[in-house]
Amino acid sequence: MTMATSLRHNLTSAYLDAARKLSPKRARRRIVAYVESYDDIAFWRTLLSEFENEERYFQVMLPSSTSLAKGKKMVLMNTLNTAELGRSLIACVDSDYDFLLQGATKVSHMINRNPYIFQTYGYAIENFHCFADSLHEVCVQATLNDRHILDFPTFLKRYSQIAYPLFLWNVWFYCQYDTHTFPMHAFNECVRLQEISLRHPYRCLDGMQKRVSARLSGLRARFPQYVGRVERLGTELERLGLTPDTTYLYIQGHHIMDGVVLKILVPVCTALRREREQEIKRLAGHREQFRNELTGYENSQVSVSVMLKKNSDYKNLYLYQWLKEDIREFLEREEGKGK
Repeated sequence: MTMATSLRHNLTSAYLDAARKLSPKRARRRIVAYVESYDDIAFWRTLLSEFENEERYFQVMLPSSTSLAKGKKMVLMNTLNTAELGRSLIACVDSDYDFLLQGATKVSHMINRNPYIFQTYGYAIENFHCFADSLHEVCVQATLNDRHILDFPTFLKRYSQIAYPLFLWNVWFYCQYDTHTFPMHAFNECVRLQEISLRHPYRCLDGMQKRVSARLSGLRARFPQYVGRVERLGTELERLGLTPDTTYLYIQGHHIMDGVVLKILVPVCTALRREREQEIKRLAGHREQFRNELTGYENSQVSVSVMLKKNSDYKNLYLYQWLKEDIREFLEREEGKGK
């Protein structure tokens, strides 16, 4: 054997030995997580990736590989009709009102009792993206301006306090299988924000307060026999995290994102961008420098709606912590079965 051949042989052996050491002794277990839509994939991947290791990994996907069918119903149909549920398959869905209904309907009972169905607890993923404590960071990422213009936690706390008593009535009727007397879209109309002035941002809440008070008076006059029951429902739902301060997390997600949070983020980000542009104009030494700097700043900006949908700064939210605990308990339970 020549020296060159011997060297190649030694290098090949060393490479194969290193590859064997790096290769896992057994293939990682795949757990498929069915989700409702494309928009949900990033959220559940963020959560589930925290639990991946050398023994297991998750694959987040839509519930059908043979069609474009999506949605909560499709996820539940495709998971509950297979023996793989739990062993290598889980379902990850928006709670909608099912968490608050606590088994009052067939679907609610299924979601709240099945250990292999994981739910958002808040209404939907959009509510996580709209977590009040994270909204300033959304503005910073969208505008590259770190100045505080509005106290988002305080604003959404006040919004929630106003909406809370009317929200209880909305949930109450859903608990009675009544989606017609006071449907979700009627509630959303009452708590939708109008145009917001940054000089007087809380004035828009005054208008909302008037609409809510008027509808509350009407419901209490029409259904006086339900007033005490609705109040007791509020007490029962406190253990599920619903309080006057947190109502916005349980209201329909698209409404909160489009009808509330973006209504306040857009004017805030517009003001922050104008402020930064004025600063560039003031500091520029000449016209060409101003144009170049302004172009660079404009190219660095991102739409606030895009940043909000990509926002993942919600990991301190108690609903997210509940979800993490559910996944942890599921994995520990399954590992215990294998021993």
